[in-house]
Amino acid sequence: MAVPLPAVATAGETANGRATFEVADVVRAYGASFLSAHPTSGEQRRVVRAIGRCRTAALGGHVDGCDACGYTRIAYNSCRNRHCPKCQGQQRAKWMAAEQATLLPVEYFHVVFTLPHALNPLLRINPRRLYTLLFHAAAATLLAFARDPTHSGGEPAITMVLHTWGQNLTEHAHVPCVVSGGGLSADAGSWQSTKRRGFLFPVKALSQMFRGKYLAALDRLWRTGALRCAGHSAHRAAASHWLQRLAALRRTPWVVYAKPPFGGPPGVLKYLSRYTHRVAISNRRLQFVGGGIVRFTWKDYADHHATKEMTLSAPEFLRRFLLHVLPRGFMRIRHYGLLANCQRTRKLARCRELLGVGARPPSATADRDDTGSWHDADAGGHTAPLPPPCPVCGQPLRILEIIAPQRRDTS
Repeated sequence: MAVPLPAVATAGETANGRATFEVADVVRAYGASFLSAHPTSGEQRRVVRAIGRCRTAALGGHVDGCDACGYTRIAYNSCRNRHCPKCQGQQRAKWMAAEQATLLPVEYFHVVFTLPHALNPLLRINPRRLYTLLFHAAAATLLAFARDPTHSGGEPAITMVLHTWGQNLTEHAHVPCVVSGGGLSADAGSWQSTKRRGFLFPVKALSQMFRGKYLAALDRLWRTGALRCAGHSAHRAAASHWLQRLAALRRTPWVVYAKPPFGGPPGVLKYLSRYTHRVAISNRRLQFVGGGIVRFTWKDYADHHATKEMTLSAPEFLRRFLLHVLPRGFMRIRHYGLLANCQRTRKLARCRELLGVGARPPSATADRDDTGSWHDADAGGHTAPLPPPCPVCGQPLRILEIIAPQRRDTS
């Protein structure tokens, strides 16, 4: 059944007059027909509904006004859905304000664990289990290497973020990780730095252990009947096919990539502010929406990171975009090691004591985006703290009128 959506909105204008396009434009123009013609999950339908209604009269809003010069504007509420390209800025800023307290004055490293594309059919129908397994296998691998005295012999601080997409919106499941260079010793008596400055762990060995841990756990899921096999992956339910597939995956090199170290907290904050709350595609990459097509830019990493344009039919664009909708309540940002919730406060305080620093790390500076209203109320009643200045005279705006949300047609 098609989800009711607001009428199609005209693309906005930038300061230089060039038309801008949004994922919401695609949803409003083609979302209803897509949902009526393609099987989708309840969560995917909720995402389409939320993005289509975001920053429209459907969600209500308020009228801002300036007492000094008489300027007024209407500001509509946002949907707050984590898959909406327009709704991540304030959530990212709140998260960053809390996360900055966990950073230590040490070298940090960037490691990326990637699943082979051969697993995509299983990931599609077992997202919660297999994405969780990706987190656990990557964390267990990092912790095993870090606790080895050959490398550092300490428990590191680890932050992981799940990304499921490639630049062209195809499936590409991977977890970028931020890992401290060193960790707290087992007896909490010392900070153990990495043995070689500028180097964390050997990536080939990381890859082999990661592959082994993931496939062993995957096989346990299959043997206990917890792994669903349907559609393109149905043949894997047969024991002979399953064993053949596991053998092929064990022969395949798995990709673990280690980037140069961040160098310290400022580099980590910059990275986290850009990547923790990303969605599959940002609005700024869209070049054209209309006539049944969507055109967007993408980076071809196989071609020296060249920027290219891709044109997809609107249904294909929506199909790819919705591939990256996560199960409801799934945590895509997770912490391990020193940052595990159960002992985080105590262990971080001990680390700062050993490193000879105070409790206040550098302040976070998350990048701004087009998230809009200062009084962008969500279901919990949260608001941004300060009103913006009037664009005409610079005096603070105030709320003149509250606009109630429209009632949805549930028929």
